[in-house]
Amino acid sequence: MSRLDSKRALDLALTVPAFVLSLPVQAAVAGAVRWKLGSPVLFSQERPGLNGQVFTMRKFRSMHDVDTSRGLVTDEERLPRFGQILRSTSLDELPTLWNIIRGDMSLVGPRPLLVSYLERYSPEQARRHEVRPGLTGLAQVSGRNTLSWDDRFALDVEYVNTHSLVGDLKILARTVGKVLRREGVAESGSVTMTEFKGHGEARK
Repeated sequence: MSRLDSKRALDLALTVPAFVLSLPVQAAVAGAVRWKLGSPVLFSQERPGLNGQVFTMRKFRSMHDVDTSRGLVTDEERLPRFGQILRSTSLDELPTLWNIIRGDMSLVGPRPLLVSYLERYSPEQARRHEVRPGLTGLAQVSGRNTLSWDDRFALDVEYVNTHSLVGDLKILARTVGKVLRREGVAESGSVTMTEFKGHGEARK
């Protein structure tokens, strides 16, 4: 069995029961999102996966829609306290477990970023797509959203080169600790990572 096959087996062994057990929590979160933010309850967006193949990732919605009449334009303005709680506890990610069951993603791997970033990677950075993207990863337990893009991509490629089942279990354990302590949720003063402009000094 190859490393990717054994990794897939671990994903299914852990994710299927986790998804089933989380259904009552997902129902409660869905109701809360509907009450606080309205419809739709889920946020869907195309992301690149293994070998750059595009899939639709789903999460619980945590932000208001853009509404200039209410002054809701920037991410900071659109993210309410309720949404901050969903993100800091990672409850917004529960629907993503279905993406793992489908085979779009893995429990552990480089986080799936925007499709528009594909053409901006250096050849080395693009190696992050040699494995399935993950719900968590080496970069996330090393700083979550607080790392620079260069540091994040270096850790992604390090993971591609060295990943193992034992390593994945260690990353999962560290992720639980990070979430419980709500560490590294976002860059200081920002609710999302800054846009990745591309590799090279001219694009910095």
